[in-house]
Amino acid sequence: MAKNEMQSGSLSGNKPTASTQAYLDISEIKEGTIIMRDGSLRAVVVVSSTNFSLKSIDEQNAIIASYQNFLNALEFPIQILMQSRKLEINTYLDRLHGIMQQQTNELLRMQTQEYIEYVGKLIEFASIMNKTFYIIIPLGTAAVKTGFLQQISNLLNPVREISVKSREFEKAREELQKRISQVTNTLGSMGLKTIALNTEELIELVYNSYNMDSAAPIKIKSVEELDINK
Repeated sequence: MAKNEMQSGSLSGNKPTASTQAYLDISEIKEGTIIMRDGSLRAVVVVSSTNFSLKSIDEQNAIIASYQNFLNALEFPIQILMQSRKLEINTYLDRLHGIMQQQTNELLRMQTQEYIEYVGKLIEFASIMNKTFYIIIPLGTAAVKTGFLQQISNLLNPVREISVKSREFEKAREELQKRISQVTNTLGSMGLKTIALNTEELIELVYNSYNMDSAAPIKIKSVEELDINK
């Protein structure tokens, strides 16, 4: 009986588990576009940040007014996503150590050493996070309705069906590009830089969004990359 139980457990242990992808609403990612299971599309634009608190009152009011105009001009919904990831600056500190050792001016050498110690203590007592801002732009597409004769035609000529779906995707993608242009142009007038994510970047974003604990920290190699004003 124990043998039978072991065999039963062994067989049940060999059952394939469902992939995580089966629980996602994403069907495919291609050509810089996320295709959802319901046929709708998504584009993602990464947006630079600005230090609002350092602006003057007039500049702050201008930014607020521009943002209000941006929201009021939208004819479609958007989603704003912010992700925080820990900065890994050991590479940057190692580079500073190399610069310090090559420094011939004793005063600059001491200042570099003090700066390295300051940054080292800073990251020891506080986690330095990098915040990245995204705008998700949707486009809903109605499912293609085909009659019985059309379904038979598609079965007999699957190449034609693929061609039709490809044309529909390109048409929907062109409409999505118009929405992207509207968002990026308006944000550009506010002094914000925007970049639409490509396919590889979208895949990385989706993966990191569902695997925040295992996502690799952002490595900083130069002081220009260390933007502490965000």
